[in-house]
Amino acid sequence: MPQLVKVRPTKIELVKLKRRLSLAQRVQKIVKDRLSILTMEFLQTARDTAEAKKRLLDEFSKLYKALSIAAGYHGYMALEKELVSTEADLKIAAGARNVAGVRIPSLELMEHRRKMRGYSLTDTSSWVDRTAELAEESLRAIAELAELQRSFELLAAEINRTKRISNALEYIVIPGLQVTINYLNMKFEERDREEKARLKRVKVLVARG
Repeated sequence: MPQLVKVRPTKIELVKLKRRLSLAQRVQKIVKDRLSILTMEFLQTARDTAEAKKRLLDEFSKLYKALSIAAGYHGYMALEKELVSTEADLKIAAGARNVAGVRIPSLELMEHRRKMRGYSLTDTSSWVDRTAELAEESLRAIAELAELQRSFELLAAEINRTKRISNALEYIVIPGLQVTINYLNMKFEERDREEKARLKRVKVLVARG
């Protein structure tokens, strides 16, 4: 049951309550519209995340196959020697975009082909090239999945927070204001009836006198 808002039973307070109710209803509409936008973005991100996971698994599968063939062709010791020369620090450009007030991360793997292709071209086969290409694709897929996964988590948290605000407005704030306004209206109507009855008695007494 909605709780009465604690205010003085005056007509000025009644006017203030009506203004608060109007404001709360406008805010409720804005919150519901925002919740709809967040929900649509969340569902799209969920679909994109599922697809990104599948792509990453596909890239890993192709990379493992290429690496296995390259290792079989060159031998593990020789391949490891070539791969050690390609080691380099990963560079990821991080940014953000705004979705209905939520800062969504944006991650992009920076190009560094020269460093990754530091192995000897004369002593290696095309399978090493293929392995290097697939490794880069896998790294890009990891960055994409990390971006989507973090976006998914942020959107889910914001949707829950927005739902709590929407529910508070719908089931507590607005009903509380409405029941208080109705109560004050009844109170003032009762006072008006009592005042009219009192005036009638006064008129009767004056007429008798």
